[in-house]
Amino acid sequence: MIQHVLSSEVNGFDWYDITHPSSGDFDELTKRYNLHESSVRNCLEVGHLPKIEVYPDYEFLILRSIAEKYPEHSDILVELTDRISIFYSDKFIITVHRAQIEWLDKIKQAPVDNTKLKGTKNVINLLVSQALKTFEHEVIHTFSDKIDQYEEFVFLHSRRKPFMKKLYYLKRQIDLIRIILTLYQDLVEYFHIPERVSTYHRNLHDLYKRTDSLYRNLAENTSQLLAMYFNIESNHTNEIMRTLTIISVFFMPLTFIVGVYGMNFESMPELDWKYGYPGILLFMLLVSMAIYIWFKKKRWL
Repeated sequence: MIQHVLSSEVNGFDWYDITHPSSGDFDELTKRYNLHESSVRNCLEVGHLPKIEVYPDYEFLILRSIAEKYPEHSDILVELTDRISIFYSDKFIITVHRAQIEWLDKIKQAPVDNTKLKGTKNVINLLVSQALKTFEHEVIHTFSDKIDQYEEFVFLHSRRKPFMKKLYYLKRQIDLIRIILTLYQDLVEYFHIPERVSTYHRNLHDLYKRTDSLYRNLAENTSQLLAMYFNIESNHTNEIMRTLTIISVFFMPLTFIVGVYGMNFESMPELDWKYGYPGILLFMLLVSMAIYIWFKKKRWL
């Protein structure tokens, strides 16, 4: 579906928005604006991370923004983010996307005399800024709250394994977003060329730096939380092995004594001794007490 958002008669340029695109939607626009076949093909394909390509008659961008709803246990690019492809020059803007994107709809519904819609570069700057803001607002708070909850699980709960799957997908989601933000740097730096920097461009640059720093901090916290979890699990395993080792040390000499007297040789006088049975039990008790005292002196108990 093609929507003519802004017209050149009012704003000095045309803005066409295409939802659920097909190859037929580009037939007329390709001829009118001399769109290159490869950029149109990239626009129709799924996947593709943020990038910018410069053609003789226009520039082609791919943006990614956080989807309004995505599965908690998902680290797939097309589920976690929405994609917008943009063709633009001084005379036109063409935005292409498959899903309905709330923040894009708000921009399209803005009054035509809005100063942010004066000129294609202002509109592109606004689109990139709004796409970046989706990574910063609710998502940052959601991820931070989850990390706080998982830290509580790690340190305070004895049954920690069920949360590992959630923590794994959280780490994967943050890593995927960091990849997207890394590729956004080329887009931001392209608009931040000194000779054409405006207030909007500086705000976009600051927004990118702030968002990138926040996600870098989240990624470090998640990695540290995983490391702490494995250290705690390792210590717990060591404690179990230590307990089992102590128990085995107590029973090794007792087992040896029982094994010796279980051979029943005729030349063993203790077998015919009246107090042989209680004597062996007493000896085994003394051995156990000696091991206990030794462990206490070594502070292993």
